Amino acid sequence: MRIALMALLCVGAAPVMADTWPELALQSEHPVEGMRGANLSGLALCLGELWAVSDRDDDQIYRLDQHFAEWHAEALTIDVPPPPESGLPWGVRMMSKAVSPLRGGDLDFEGISCDDAGNRFVVSEAHAAVLQIPQMGAPAWLKIDPALVRQARASGMLLHFNALFEGIAVNPQGNQIWLAAERERRGLLTIRKKQSVWDCEGGCVLMSEGGLEQPPPQLKVKAQQKDFADLALFEGKLFTLERMAYRICRRTPSTGEVERCWSFANDALTAGRLYKSAYGNTEALSLDAKGAWIGVDNGNHVRADGEKRPVVWRFAAPQGGWSAGS
Repeated sequence: MRIALMALLCVGAAPVMADTWPELALQSEHPVEGMRGANLSGLALCLGELWAVSDRDDDQIYRLDQHFAEWHAEALTIDVPPPPESGLPWGVRMMSKAVSPLRGGDLDFEGISCDDAGNRFVVSEAHAAVLQIPQMGAPAWLKIDPALVRQARASGMLLHFNALFEGIAVNPQGNQIWLAAERERRGLLTIRKKQSVWDCEGGCVLMSEGGLEQPPPQLKVKAQQKDFADLALFEGKLFTLERMAYRICRRTPSTGEVERCWSFANDALTAGRLYKSAYGNTEALSLDAKGAWIGVDNGNHVRADGEKRPVVWRFAAPQGGWSAGS
C-alpha cells in the first residue's frame, strides 16, 4: 500500500489525498506583527534565531522575536545590488516587471536558508537568482551557471510567470544549494560551489513532475496542480512543503525521491483558520529536532476568525522524530 502511494506521488498518475499520511499535531500559533509588506514567504532557523522573508519587500529581511504569543518581526535593512541576468525568457521577465509595481517588490523573495557560518541565502523568484547575506559585509548575488535555468526549462520547469523558484535549502557547509521549482512542472534542482561559481556538477535537475493533487476535503475545491512551497534541509534529508496537499515530505537529497510524508491538514484547516481562497496559503518551512515551523502567507485574505496578519504555526515532530520510518 505504502509503495503504491509513493509511486503515485512520483509519477503523477492520479491525485493523492492529503490525509493519506499521518497527521502532525499543532502546538502553538503565532500572528506576526511588523512585516511591512506582510506576505510571509520563507522561514529559516539560523544560529538559533528564526528569520523570515516577505515577497513584497526587496530591501529587508526579518528576525522574528518569539518572546510573546504575538511575534514581532524586526527588520534588517539590506542594500541589494542589481540582480544578474538569469537566462529566463523575455516574456517571463516582462511579466514579472509589469506586476512588480502592483506587488510592491521587484525581487519577489520566496525562500531563505542559512549555513553554519550564519550566511543567509535568499531566493528571488522573479529573477531566478540567489542573494547571499553574510553576517558581516554587503549582500551579493551568487554567480550561478546559466545551465541551471537551461536544464530546468528543458525538464519542463520555469516555463510560466509566477511559477519559478519557490524554496531554497543550503547545506551546513555552505557549498551546496537545493532549489524548488513551484509548479507546472514542479521539481527539485541542486547546484554546488566551485571556487566563485555555483555549477551543475553531474546535472542540476534531481526530479521534475506534473499532474494534479486532490486538496484536503476541508477546502472543498477541485484537484490542483502539484506544487512545492518551500524547502528545508535537516539531518541530511530534504523536506518539501507541499502547499495544496497540506503536508511535509521527507525526500532523498540526491534524487528527490519521497521517503515519507506527514499531513498537517487537520489542525491547519479548522473552520476558524480557513481563507476564502481556492489555493493553499502555507509558504514557509523550517525544521528542528522537536518540530516544524510553518508560515502562512495570507496575502490580502482575511481568515474566517478575522485574523489578517501572517501566521506561523508550530507543529510537533512526529513520534520517533523526522527520521521515523526510514
